[in-house]
Amino acid sequence: MSLFLTPLLVLFSGHLSSAIFCSMLMIFLATYYYRTRHRKVFLVDFACYKPEDALMGTHEVLLERAKLLGVFSEESMAFQKKILEKSGIGKSYFPQAFWTLPPDPCMANAREETEMVVFGAIDNLLAKTAVMVKDIGILIVNCSLFNPTPSLATTVVNRYKLRNNILSYNLGGMGCSAGIISIDLAKTLLQVHPNCYALVISTENITHGWYSGNTRSMLVSNCLFRMGGAAILLSNRVSDHCSSKYELIHTVRTHKGTDDRGYTCAYQEEDDNGRVGVKLTKDLATTAGDALKTNIATLAPLVLPVSEQLAFFANLVRRKVLKMKIKPYTPNFKLAFEHFCIHAGGRAVLDNIQKNLELTDWHMEPSRMALYKFGNTSSSSLWYELAYSEAKGRIKKGDHLWQIAFGSGFKCNSGIWRALRNVDPAMEGNPWTAEIDRFPVQEP
Repeated sequence: MSLFLTPLLVLFSGHLSSAIFCSMLMIFLATYYYRTRHRKVFLVDFACYKPEDALMGTHEVLLERAKLLGVFSEESMAFQKKILEKSGIGKSYFPQAFWTLPPDPCMANAREETEMVVFGAIDNLLAKTAVMVKDIGILIVNCSLFNPTPSLATTVVNRYKLRNNILSYNLGGMGCSAGIISIDLAKTLLQVHPNCYALVISTENITHGWYSGNTRSMLVSNCLFRMGGAAILLSNRVSDHCSSKYELIHTVRTHKGTDDRGYTCAYQEEDDNGRVGVKLTKDLATTAGDALKTNIATLAPLVLPVSEQLAFFANLVRRKVLKMKIKPYTPNFKLAFEHFCIHAGGRAVLDNIQKNLELTDWHMEPSRMALYKFGNTSSSSLWYELAYSEAKGRIKKGDHLWQIAFGSGFKCNSGIWRALRNVDPAMEGNPWTAEIDRFPVQEP
């Protein structure tokens, strides 16, 4: 504001002509607008890591390797077999440490897994975008369970020799919803730093997260989680509008950490024998449903057409004010979105979301096939799902898509994107490209 007051005071003191003052005022207003306007955030491109075929295994192979550890009881083996049969996962990928005899989930092998996944995704992304690493000003890496020193963000800086004034962030312990949290953080930073690229990495470490005990609530994660990761390049550069794939429209974050049940429904701790694992309780499904409802309540006014908002409000008045015993109105989100990417946490999660949002099998196909092909890849699962829709040729200019993520804490986060162009599958190379014609398949 002092930039404005100085020429104004000088004008009134008779030392500045009106023409010069007007010129200075226009410069100020242009500068003020540039500094304060909302910058658009574009998704230039993204890449998902696809492991080598040699790392692919069936349920039977997983159970064989688990038995070789010599730590699981017969009851635990039977329980894991039952979970695998209901998981919705087919043949999927396991880290190198899993294939050694016996399996060796040590620190060195955990580093090897993360470097293979993260570097593989980044190399693919840089090849697709041709962006120079010196132009990347923001780096955000999220991995919930594996947080070594130096950090994973520093590992990326070291590998790619990113510039020494880069803004780097390493998010840990935030669960499967951390991917959207990373996008939201990048969006906030891109509002402040003009003409900038942000590199976001979402992954999880299966080697370090493996549980070698017999507590049932901790064994579930062994059956669901698989290796995977994604690299996403965001930009606020106006010149990237035409070449980018998507524009970020909204991020909506919901945190249920004040509720004790939500806080402990996905909880890392030691079992009675001192073995560390992530306990998943029966409150998880209920907590996820409550978090989704709260997230939807915030998101709905931002995306739904007026007719749907009025219908929702009228139903609310009838139930809460007039005390009428009627079912709550479920907004038709298919009127707002063409595509849905729902975190592939497990078959039960996807079944509940499909029922509650009244989605078709076509809408759920990317999530179910990502679960089938890659398993639960934690925060990166949303990107494998979007890659599926791209490989199928479904993304058209103007389409809106909704990414829904759930994670420990408990959190539910949404990311809303608008397609800036048709995505031609013939021009794309992603983990689905070579075999997309055989999907969808029947879930096991």
